[in-house]
Amino acid sequence: MLTSWRRFADRHPRLVESAFLLLLLVVTAAQGIGSGHGRWPGAVAASTTACCSLLWRRGHPRPVLLVVALCTGAAAALSTEVSALLLIPVIVALYELAVRNPERLARAYWLAAFALIVLPTLPPGPNDQPWAQTVVLTAFWTALPVVQGSAVRARRAYLEAVRTRAEHAERTREEEARRRVAEERVRIARELHDVVAHHMALANAQAGTAAHLVRTRPEQAAEILSELGTTTSSALRELQSTVGLLRQSDDPDDSLEPSPGLARLPELAAAFAAAGLRVGIAVDGEERPLSPGADLTAFRIVQEALTNVTKHTAAGAAEVRLAYSHDRLTLTVSDDGGAVPHSPAPGGGFGLIGMRERARTAGGSLRAGHRPGGGFAVSAELPLAS
Repeated sequence: MLTSWRRFADRHPRLVESAFLLLLLVVTAAQGIGSGHGRWPGAVAASTTACCSLLWRRGHPRPVLLVVALCTGAAAALSTEVSALLLIPVIVALYELAVRNPERLARAYWLAAFALIVLPTLPPGPNDQPWAQTVVLTAFWTALPVVQGSAVRARRAYLEAVRTRAEHAERTREEEARRRVAEERVRIARELHDVVAHHMALANAQAGTAAHLVRTRPEQAAEILSELGTTTSSALRELQSTVGLLRQSDDPDDSLEPSPGLARLPELAAAFAAAGLRVGIAVDGEERPLSPGADLTAFRIVQEALTNVTKHTAAGAAEVRLAYSHDRLTLTVSDDGGAVPHSPAPGGGFGLIGMRERARTAGGSLRAGHRPGGGFAVSAELPLAS
């Protein structure tokens, strides 16, 4: 029953409001008529004006309250007593004002309404009710809607703040999720680029060398083609390993194989030597350990720098120099400055960007440029493990 009434009120708010005001008008008018006082027509007119003014209480709560309080005060002065029924229009107007305005302002308007109601009933007057009782009764019934309206307003403000915080938290979570997805995409692209570009550059160099020697030196060409098979097999294995690691959870204990590091530089140099690039490795200072992330970063930077030498130059030799200080490792990859034999490989241009991103992620920096005496050099500084 109650639920049905609420649904009806939600569907027809203006009808329900009009019925309520009509009922209120009848009740207040009946009180004025039933008082038996000779001035009851004026009291009924004042009560009617107060009730009709409530139609505009939502759009203009402040002036409506003053009009209602003034009319109620006039009706009280023309009646024999002030009752809760007579004060209902003021109660409605005060509640609406308290809900829509700050508590301090609501209190100020309550004082004004209280004065407009009580002052016209000052003795001597037609009221049979003691003036002190009128004051207490008016103060009590008009204070209730102010307290209740302020509480409702505070509750609504609290719920709005909670909703705003929840929306902000949801947006923050979504932004964080998008940021993590973007970072993961960059990481995957970087790993795949490092693996595929390195081995494909070696395979391309070996295939070109074999094609050049197949007629003049078939034995050496066959040896290079055999090494080409080893290179492609290694590429497939490392690509499979990389994809497998990307599918695993973030738990480092789940990793079945160690990540490549500087300990594999001799193996890397041998692979490039098979492609026709002699790679020398020099170490300055006492070797000191790097963190696993920095060790992988150093290896990938060397790998990518040597791959760029193979792809974009005709250099016959390159040097990898590792310089250890008390807290940093400076690694430099330089070539002997051979001329570019052909246009850069398609899809190039991401190597230096990837190396810089890796160095920055590890807490270091990277520089790259032409050497004064010819050739190209890539230099990176990475922090050592504490």
